[in-house]
Amino acid sequence: MREVGLNQSALAREIQVDRSTISQLLNSETARLPNAHVVAECAVALGVSGDWLLGLSDHPEHADQILATSLQVSDAPRALVDDQINGWHAEAQGYKIRHVPAALPDLLKTPDMLRWEYEEHLGRSVKQAINASEERLNLINDNQSDFEIALPLYEVETFASSTGYYRGLPSDIRNGQIAHILDLHDRLYPSLRVFLFDAHRLWSAPLTIFGPLVAALYIGSHYLTFRDRERVRLLTRQFDGLVREAHISARQWPDHLQALSASSKG
Repeated sequence: MREVGLNQSALAREIQVDRSTISQLLNSETARLPNAHVVAECAVALGVSGDWLLGLSDHPEHADQILATSLQVSDAPRALVDDQINGWHAEAQGYKIRHVPAALPDLLKTPDMLRWEYEEHLGRSVKQAINASEERLNLINDNQSDFEIALPLYEVETFASSTGYYRGLPSDIRNGQIAHILDLHDRLYPSLRVFLFDAHRLWSAPLTIFGPLVAALYIGSHYLTFRDRERVRLLTRQFDGLVREAHISARQWPDHLQALSASSKG
């Protein structure tokens, strides 16, 4: 009542009951349980949930407000050209960021690779994607965040052989990309760790978990994001399961990539 600027008389008028009814509800010694109609009218007048008024919830917000805050759907661009993602990364500085990408992660890509992949769709904005990738790496370089990336084995295999999604990738761009990945591993491990899991045994939709704060599922042209603690924890446990059951560890993955590359050349 204080927060919305109502006294007992004003609340009574608002919900059309006698002032004595409100007085009885607020009396700590002889408080009476209100009927459902009074609870509902008080909740509307005070802008809170009926469950919270009755002590059945820790959240004063209405269920739809809680849902709107904890679960959101937002536009997802084709690449890292996204102020929203920049904001999540900035918010999560100092926390571990867990990432299951839809393809080879943009964070690891060379400018040539980003241009090959995105220039047709982004045009001049591909420069922004390159800058965004460099900003992510700077967060790791400056020890502001740890990154763990979980990739399915087939993604690395198709990249190394320029098949599937990577069909038509010129060999010089692919070889430069592999050299870049090896250099990043040498410079940034263990702050940057990449694990390869067997998608025959385990599977995950593309997602990013920004510490304990936000979990974002990538569903194509949109992100489905969660901020409530329990769902963030649930997705974190799923990601940690991918790491725990990884077929190729973070230490092994550069050697695995080199072996795949040599095999494809042979």
